[in-house]
Amino acid sequence: MKHLLTTRELDRATAVRILDVAEEMAATADREVKKLPALRGKTVVNLFFEDSTRTRLSFESAAKRLSADVITFSAKGSSVSKGESLKDTAQTLVAMGADAIVVRHPASGAAHRLAHAGWIDASIVNAGDGTHEHPTQALLDAFTLRRRIHGADARGQALDGIRVVIVGDILHSRVARSNVWLLATLGAEVHLVAPRTLQPAGIDEWPVTVHALLDDALATEPHAVMMLRIQRERMVDAYFPSEREYGRIWGLTAERFAALPADTMVMHPGPMNRGLEIASVAADSTRSTVLEQVTNGVSIRMAVLYLLVAGVEEERA
Repeated sequence: MKHLLTTRELDRATAVRILDVAEEMAATADREVKKLPALRGKTVVNLFFEDSTRTRLSFESAAKRLSADVITFSAKGSSVSKGESLKDTAQTLVAMGADAIVVRHPASGAAHRLAHAGWIDASIVNAGDGTHEHPTQALLDAFTLRRRIHGADARGQALDGIRVVIVGDILHSRVARSNVWLLATLGAEVHLVAPRTLQPAGIDEWPVTVHALLDDALATEPHAVMMLRIQRERMVDAYFPSEREYGRIWGLTAERFAALPADTMVMHPGPMNRGLEIASVAADSTRSTVLEQVTNGVSIRMAVLYLLVAGVEEERA
């Protein structure tokens, strides 16, 4: 595996392998010295053209725990703001010795372009491209689900028969897209819930069941409910009457949370709009995996960087 650009191209064996390696990486968190020498002498560049806190810090932490040298590049205040192209920026970073580039970009397909245009030889990790995909978020979500269901010693396990309901702004959500393909590959039964105005074209061809109303999806008694953030920054039209109306029909209210089966997990990729898509009682409950997802994100990103960089070196050897 040279790049990680999308979950749609991951087969079941590769996805399970990433989750299994992440279990090994998670075990280092309990050690007195949390670093591994796996990527010593390698350079990982975080190339972020969009603002990010969780994802950027998670990749930084993952690379440093693997003993890699880390360069974090923000488009703001850089040559990019002066008109430098993606190609020139990437080639400059590779000239500095980058072995892997983690890229977040507002344009869908930017990571794929960087990986396949022939400009550079570094491994590319897609950390979110427009409304296209965010593969490591889906992997950490699957990792969190697997750990809650099968425990920490879940190596080799997939998610066969697990019902997951994903709710919210599907139209603009790269997290939803990545989760749909990965969870389906791992054997999960995926249900999507959104107002019809927030359902993307072609959704009927996805391996999911689509609902217009949240209560219909919750009637399936899911193992997990994943609430998505309403992405106001990507909305230029009125997709629903009001925030109050959205919360009433599509939000995980305190009443809906209380009616869920006792073992149903509550997930959210963050940041959360409390009181809009999720009630605080749900977000702060013991069934919430929000903070676990953040912790597990470091383990997943360690696994991905290790498999991409060290794995490529092993293949060359």
